[in-house]
Amino acid sequence: MATFVIEGGHKLQGSITPQGAKNEALQVLCAVLLTKETVVINNLPNILDVNNLIDLLASIGVRVEKLAKGTYAFTARELDTAYLRSADFLKKCNKLRGSVMLIGPLLARLGEVTYAKPGGDKIGRRRLDTHFQGMVNLGATFQYDQELLAYRFEGKQLKGCYMLLDEASVTGTANIVMASVLAEGTTTIYNAACEPYLQQLCKLLNNMGAKISGVGSNLLTIEGVKELHGAQHTLLPDMIEVGSFIGMAAITGSELRIKNVSYRDLGIIPDAFRRLGIRIDVDGDDLLIPAQEHYQIESFLDGSILTVADAPWPGLTPDLLSVLLVVATQAKGTVLIHQKMFESRLFFVDKLIDMGAQIILCDPHRAVVVGHDHQRQLKKNNMTSPDIRAGIAMLIAAMSAEGTSKIDHIDQIDRGYEDIEHRLNAIGAKIRREE
Repeated sequence: MATFVIEGGHKLQGSITPQGAKNEALQVLCAVLLTKETVVINNLPNILDVNNLIDLLASIGVRVEKLAKGTYAFTARELDTAYLRSADFLKKCNKLRGSVMLIGPLLARLGEVTYAKPGGDKIGRRRLDTHFQGMVNLGATFQYDQELLAYRFEGKQLKGCYMLLDEASVTGTANIVMASVLAEGTTTIYNAACEPYLQQLCKLLNNMGAKISGVGSNLLTIEGVKELHGAQHTLLPDMIEVGSFIGMAAITGSELRIKNVSYRDLGIIPDAFRRLGIRIDVDGDDLLIPAQEHYQIESFLDGSILTVADAPWPGLTPDLLSVLLVVATQAKGTVLIHQKMFESRLFFVDKLIDMGAQIILCDPHRAVVVGHDHQRQLKKNNMTSPDIRAGIAMLIAAMSAEGTSKIDHIDQIDRGYEDIEHRLNAIGAKIRREE
């Protein structure tokens, strides 16, 4: 198992470019199963979760061809139905959360799929009801196989319908959309997720011949078609990386340019950091983070303590709350971080408290952070990454701390961030990987 050794206290300088979006990649990779023709995807990040899904697609029978760095061609002409019923398929699904989005495409393409409970971050309960109910609404049946410890779905001819989702699940919406594009008739999805990456999936599907309207809203209408064809698609930059780089620059008092961020797709993210007092300038499609010795947390207009909380898009993505929490430890002022969606995502704050951060964990969902205003640096610490986002938050904390820190289990960070130590070292960080 690999470890990061981080020498803290170094300022960053220069520019950095975010990778292709991890969460978008997992969606559009599953969509290649919906056609027998070739789909070319550009700007794929070289990270564990994406590579594992590409490996899984190849095992299913998809022909995978690497055309250039970050560019792959996928041709799902013939699928290995025997492998799809194998223990190895279920084992690989179990290790990858994003594999849950194979259900919709495989059900639409083959009329059946057996699927194991997916893996992923250990951040609390992550139910699949929205995914499963969506398939049932389209006419599929499913049952749990106690012997295989897997779910079996059957739906030889899916039929469009109206459905109101019980939650605006991003992966659930993606799954239902991919199942609906080849269904008979019209499907209407209300309370659909509308994140930019879901919009990107819909754009790809429309380029493949699907008929999806309402893209960008929470009301999607899908007219089923007989078949889809090949297409090309380019991923957006990863908004979570953009936010992570903003946090790194702020907490280390560094001046940094973040290039080609697709600013219009960042939504409320820049303003969330601005509310912590961080100055962010926009230069074309780049973000400029000037060096700041101090950044002061805003209060609400009535003078009460600021609350930063996650919400479905266009609200703040929960994936950045861990970063915002760490950045707040060196701000001037106090903020309440409210993580509504996952009950285990804030448990890493005990490591920050060990580093000298002033944080009160009120309950599994809420933490009060009292900022040090850079008057007292965080101290070095030895930590273990429990998930991708906590891992990068720990890395940011260690970059600003006095002394040399260690982070174990960094394969969690590798799942979401491409070659992160070399990219950060190129702009002034001091991070070493030890196997």
